Amino acid sequence: MSYPSPDPRRAVQSAKLAALHARLTLPQRVPIQTLARALVDASADENPAFNNVNLAFLGQTIINYHVGEWLMCRYPRLPMAIVFAAMKGYGGVAPLHDVARSWGIEAAAVPGGEVDPGLLQFSIHKPGTAVTRFGYRRVEAAYLQKFKWRRGISSRVVMDDDFGDVVSETPNAPKNGRKAKVAANVRDVVLKTEPPPSMTAYGNEETRQLAEAAYANAVRAIVGALYAHCGRETVKAFIRAHILSRSLDLARLFTFEVPTKELRLLCDREGWETPIARLLSETGRQSRTPVFVVGIFSGNDKLGEAAGPNLDFGRKKAAINALKSWYLYSPGENVRVPSDTLQDRAAPWEPVHIDLGEVNTN
Repeated sequence: MSYPSPDPRRAVQSAKLAALHARLTLPQRVPIQTLARALVDASADENPAFNNVNLAFLGQTIINYHVGEWLMCRYPRLPMAIVFAAMKGYGGVAPLHDVARSWGIEAAAVPGGEVDPGLLQFSIHKPGTAVTRFGYRRVEAAYLQKFKWRRGISSRVVMDDDFGDVVSETPNAPKNGRKAKVAANVRDVVLKTEPPPSMTAYGNEETRQLAEAAYANAVRAIVGALYAHCGRETVKAFIRAHILSRSLDLARLFTFEVPTKELRLLCDREGWETPIARLLSETGRQSRTPVFVVGIFSGNDKLGEAAGPNLDFGRKKAAINALKSWYLYSPGENVRVPSDTLQDRAAPWEPVHIDLGEVNTN
């Protein structure tokens, strides 16, 4: 009799599982059988008692919680659109796929009961059961992409999932509706070079998405298993070591349509003097490659500085740098987060800085 996934009793005989368990320095309280279950995607085995759907849902919730609280406490002035993009940059499918590959997780060519339990098993011919996401299913979801309807930040916070994406039954539902201040492709910000769809390691674009989702769910399931067997503090340290330690350039997520106007509105809101651009230095004005260094000042305080081939470019670039320095303010690397107060004998929680929010230029 053949099974859609390996017998759990074979997990203790798998050298790959033992190596993965040791490579991740998982505690002995995490059974090898649970680690094997975390590598069985719902597309390989539809039985929830043997696949990783439940563990992946638990792990997804824990990852998004810790990433969200860390971002909001360390960068309290980030616009909400940037918070959504940053959360996807840390806990989305693409970065978790990279995490799984960095762990050395390998995929089986075809899932089945005879496959080594230490291989990730998924099917590229069917999507399987999707991991449940928090959020409400919009009635107008089918029309958002068709008619280019705008989704405001408030509705994305209330209605959509943890990344601000529309919750829909269709896998190809529109991902973002706001042009806003987010770079078009967060994948490029995660320091990943994406090959053309026709030359990917997983075949075409559709099979690549299925494969990356399976890898991401495996990471989420391992996090969920660690929480179930070892508790809150162990999984928090694991997430900080493997997910929050990754490099994500938040400055590249910003785009500004009219930076000088937004900077002026910011100064008005904060009660500062109107920003003025001043030429700090220049070289080669009459040459073919001039360089102008422009600074943006509010009174005697320099808000930003940039170099450009002409005065207008330098002024806009300096305004952008000033806005980024404002939005990327951080109280420090070792900032406390709310979950720190859950430890035994932890100090009382001290409220963190709450900003007024981004500047509305509309």
